[in-house]
Amino acid sequence: MSKRWKVTWVLCAVVACGLSVVWPLRDPARISAAAAVVSAVIALFGVLSVWASRSGRSRAPSSSGQVAEATEMLARTVRRQWEDEAILRQLYDPQPLPVVWTDCSHPGVSDHRQLVGTAVVCRAGDPQQLAAAFGSLTRRRLVVLGPGGSGKTTFAVLLLLALLRTRTTGDPVPVLFSLSSFDPARESARNWLRRRMAADYPALADTENYGASAIEDLLTEHRLIPVLDGLDELPAQSRAAALASLNDTLPADTPLVLTCRSDDYVRAVTESGILTGAAVLEPAPVRTDDALALLKLATPPGPRQRGWQALAEHLDDQPQAPAAQALTSPLMVALARSVYADHDNDPADLTDTRRFPTAAHIERHLLDALIPTLYGRAQRQRPNRCWDPRQAQRHLARLAAGLHAQGTYDLMWWQLYRWTPALAGPWRRAGTWALTTCIGLLLATSLLVAVLDVPSWPEGLRWYPLSALEVVINIPVLGLGGLIAVQERSLARTAAVAAVLSLSGGLAALPAALYYYHGLFGPVLVAAIGFVCFSLWLCMLGAGGLPAPPRMPSRSRPARRGRPRQLIRVLVLVTGVAAISETVFAGYTFAGYETALPTGTVPWGLTIGAAVGACLAALDWVRGPSTADEVATATSSIQADRLISLISGAACAVVFDIPDGIMRAVVSWSPYNPLRTTVFAAVIGLFHGGLLGAGVALPAHSWPHYTLARMILAARGRLPWRLQAFLADAHRLGILRQVGPVYQFRHARLQHHLATRPRLPAPRPDCPSPVGTTPM
Repeated sequence: MSKRWKVTWVLCAVVACGLSVVWPLRDPARISAAAAVVSAVIALFGVLSVWASRSGRSRAPSSSGQVAEATEMLARTVRRQWEDEAILRQLYDPQPLPVVWTDCSHPGVSDHRQLVGTAVVCRAGDPQQLAAAFGSLTRRRLVVLGPGGSGKTTFAVLLLLALLRTRTTGDPVPVLFSLSSFDPARESARNWLRRRMAADYPALADTENYGASAIEDLLTEHRLIPVLDGLDELPAQSRAAALASLNDTLPADTPLVLTCRSDDYVRAVTESGILTGAAVLEPAPVRTDDALALLKLATPPGPRQRGWQALAEHLDDQPQAPAAQALTSPLMVALARSVYADHDNDPADLTDTRRFPTAAHIERHLLDALIPTLYGRAQRQRPNRCWDPRQAQRHLARLAAGLHAQGTYDLMWWQLYRWTPALAGPWRRAGTWALTTCIGLLLATSLLVAVLDVPSWPEGLRWYPLSALEVVINIPVLGLGGLIAVQERSLARTAAVAAVLSLSGGLAALPAALYYYHGLFGPVLVAAIGFVCFSLWLCMLGAGGLPAPPRMPSRSRPARRGRPRQLIRVLVLVTGVAAISETVFAGYTFAGYETALPTGTVPWGLTIGAAVGACLAALDWVRGPSTADEVATATSSIQADRLISLISGAACAVVFDIPDGIMRAVVSWSPYNPLRTTVFAAVIGLFHGGLLGAGVALPAHSWPHYTLARMILAARGRLPWRLQAFLADAHRLGILRQVGPVYQFRHARLQHHLATRPRLPAPRPDCPSPVGTTPM
């Protein structure tokens, strides 16, 4: 028997014996009601049984066969993910831009030639050439440099797809990660890769199919090719440390692809040294003829080709025209395609050098016209199912400003709470959740007083101040829980910290206990405070963590396979907890004590035990690892975390409110009107205890914080009410891109433009406004 099981059952016996001693000393006439409390507490130890059983799940290292299966599953998943993304980004429609990539000319940024391999020259539009060039590198390590908008991310995606399309069984799998979420001051590169793999591809956590060490083995055996995009998106002070971490924590022969802006990489190399064994590539400027050829192919045949012909003639006459300079950037070519090739706008406008005296003016024009053009076309195609272009522009500008204020390029839905002051700080967050819970308690009390026809004075009115006093219980729990640094903890340490937080909640419950128990001291008050502490502790263990926003959302989801085995686990949990509960209850009633609860009609022990056992079975079912061969997206991540949040909240509400309702019924029992007072107190206890338990369990997950923050921001007009639908629409239109559950603007320059709207010298007054824009 493991230590967890020993701790569970020893603690169970101690609490049961303690309650057995305390309650009879007070009033043996109500011993059956006390037995209900004891049996409920015994049943609640099923939470600890679930905690103890987690250690018994498969922790055996992955076998070679399991690692091979995980590799093939990952290859299928990654290819499906990026084939879909390539369609949205129009990478192959009509064809990739033929950018030529060669060895970097910057001195001192590449390793020795004998460690790197032969010189590399390749075209991004040729998959076979890309895969062959990468395979020719001695250690298959590559750094992709270039200025902003030069197509580094596009090259990384095309290389990833080329490697997957030419891959044979057993070859390593390229996986793309955005480096903007990496903080080298908090974790090593290896640990970050392990965490990102588990978050973006939750199926790898399926220990039954792939073993417990699948991710670690994939990294150790070089079955992965991490494609790390955007070293320049890290804060300036972190880039050199990130590069050093890659050298220090990954073996020098680990396959790797890294992208970064040239100047930022040169500075990082100056501080920390080169990436060991890596070749370094940079792009040649896009040829104007290649850019125009692609834009013509992307435009349907017919009259709309005349605009491109006029632009081509203009560039033949003026090779250094602003339009020629702008179209040397792959980003500008992509923007021109979105604004002109897929729309009725006339690209001949770009020949007007009075309106666009510099390439910067053309860049601003294309960035300004992008969103109105794409949403305008979508609105014409789906008049009733698309966002208004001006409204979409405002929402995207606020999103860009919010990301800019947070200093990040990643729109992570589980971090949205940081955008609102009411949830950003731990004590403000505790106050916000306490206010939300208080409103729920007051509404529930008002509804029950009205439904049960309780006189407003004095019997009904006294429950309102109690609601406010009870909310104080959660404030220190949430506040102190948010102050504790978020880091990986063992379950034993989590249980210890949860015990400290529960004690603070129990002390905060003292005013409510004094008010409710009419100033009585002794065993009743001690038992009430102890019950609060114990219930809070069980709620935190049952919720799976401390009541503070987690670093990453939950990635578990209900098991879809092995249903017979899952059914057996459910039956064992429900039957076992119900049997224990009924045994304790029957033992008390067999002793011959008088009863305050009706006997012979309801099997109280079985009822309480079955209810708690069902909740524990739901928790056990929903915490199983994902078995679907799919990548985590923002939508699927939210859905998984929402399901876990709701089931955990409901289960912990039951954990808290069953004994709470019984204790209130026992204390409120009156010989003058026993049925009325007991029933009303029990119902109030069920609602109040449920809300208090849920108020501790829900903040341990990401979805409740996200939902509350989204509602606050939407009410202030800063975000749309249907945020995920809006983001999915922007992603479909090509304004946003998606990497796992994270959204990003299609380019950092677009985000910066929307967030800051830099002002260039205004065009001449007689020049018309840019396409798709309105005066500001």
